Amino acid sequence: MFIVGSGFSGLSAASFMAKAGFDVTVLEKHATPGGRARQMVENGFHFDMGPSWYWMPDVFERYFASFEKNVSDYYTLRLLDPSYRVFWKDDHTDIPSGADAIKKLFESWEKGSGEQLDKFLAEAGYKYKMSMQRLVYRPGLALSEFADAELMRGLMRMDVFTSVRSHIAKYFSHPRIKQLLEFPVLFLGALPGNTPALYTLMNYADMEGGTWYPEGGMYSIVKGMHTLAEELGVKFIFNEEVNGFGIENGRINRINTLHNSYAADIVIASADYHFIEQQLLPEQYRTYTSSYWNKKVMAPSCILYYIGLDKKISNVAHHNLFFDTSFEKHCKEIYTKRAWPDEPLFYVSVSSKTDASAAPYGHENLFFLVPVSAGLTGDDNVLRDHFFNKIIERFEKHTGEKISDNIIYKKSFACSDFVNEYHSFKGNAYGLANTLQQTAYLKPKCKSSKLSNLYYTGQLTVPGPGVPPSLISGEVVAKVACSYTN
Repeated sequence: MFIVGSGFSGLSAASFMAKAGFDVTVLEKHATPGGRARQMVENGFHFDMGPSWYWMPDVFERYFASFEKNVSDYYTLRLLDPSYRVFWKDDHTDIPSGADAIKKLFESWEKGSGEQLDKFLAEAGYKYKMSMQRLVYRPGLALSEFADAELMRGLMRMDVFTSVRSHIAKYFSHPRIKQLLEFPVLFLGALPGNTPALYTLMNYADMEGGTWYPEGGMYSIVKGMHTLAEELGVKFIFNEEVNGFGIENGRINRINTLHNSYAADIVIASADYHFIEQQLLPEQYRTYTSSYWNKKVMAPSCILYYIGLDKKISNVAHHNLFFDTSFEKHCKEIYTKRAWPDEPLFYVSVSSKTDASAAPYGHENLFFLVPVSAGLTGDDNVLRDHFFNKIIERFEKHTGEKISDNIIYKKSFACSDFVNEYHSFKGNAYGLANTLQQTAYLKPKCKSSKLSNLYYTGQLTVPGPGVPPSLISGEVVAKVACSYTN
């Protein structure tokens, strides 16, 4: 059997299929595994090209435990404290690790908010645990999967019909607290007022689970999963881009690449779902129409900048959020106007603050991320430089660190690169938005309705965007493939 793509979901699916006894081969377009989570090494600087936050450590432990392994067998984790730093208009706040410390911080802003946070996190914890136990590991192929007595009893407590914004407002009134609790949904693909309060489970993951760093960067996870897959007998063929399929009697019987053709019995597509279905399959074998896809609400794309400095800097943490402009305005520009933002919020990772191996001695590596709407065009060098100059000016202002003259390496990556490198639908970076209409059973199905041996995994199907959901997606689709094969 074949897996197309070696991102997190592809690596996960490959290992679970190998564990089930299948002869598994992974075909990967690029020279290394990881997909959007690849690593770039230039001039002694190491950059994680995509994901940079390690939340929900329990999901990773569960994944490796499925193969009688531990996370520590493959990489070492460090708990970050502070978890991250937030730059406001006039000052900054270090967000400490642990709910007790965060309660003290909130209490300093709003009297009584510490006790309110206990209540809020109790509800968020319930949603998190219920989702892990009853929701995210289900394939979403039929509504009957959710005919679960405990899930039904807890449905109202899951707050699927209440928005994140209104739910948070029941507990807190201070604008900084609200913004901190709303920020994770910026990457879920909808305004806080349009995102189900179910997703406050992310606040539980943040404040109770902690923010971690795998030594060597997020690519250490990729290397660990790749090593595990090879230990299970999975074969990898790199620089092998799939460009078509041979189909007979409602089944894929061959996978064609730019260089070769392979006889296939089962195919799991971890590459972009839309690209595989809408570009590589003849129309009669597509489950969905182009109009179906065009009506989907996408999570953001982003403009990324990988920066190497010839000096060390202070006044920054490992993770830094710049909330010095209007949160509401930027969100509306992404999700409502779908235009290039005026004064965007942005994020900066400086992993060399934690990991000396990320940059040469006496140097620093910086990763800038500007969330933008999916589907935008025109991200040429002029536009990229425009945004870079904007955010560097604000970075220097708020940190007091002058870095413009110390940049010795710079590379950008934007919407068109997501399309060119990953065949990403509308250049999205995170997949489908987690709106109520695109949750669970309402997501694109992980099994083709037209081809009996084609399955899908990754951020455009269940359970959704993010690294932990991608690991889960690979496990889910492997169980489905095995159930239809055995």
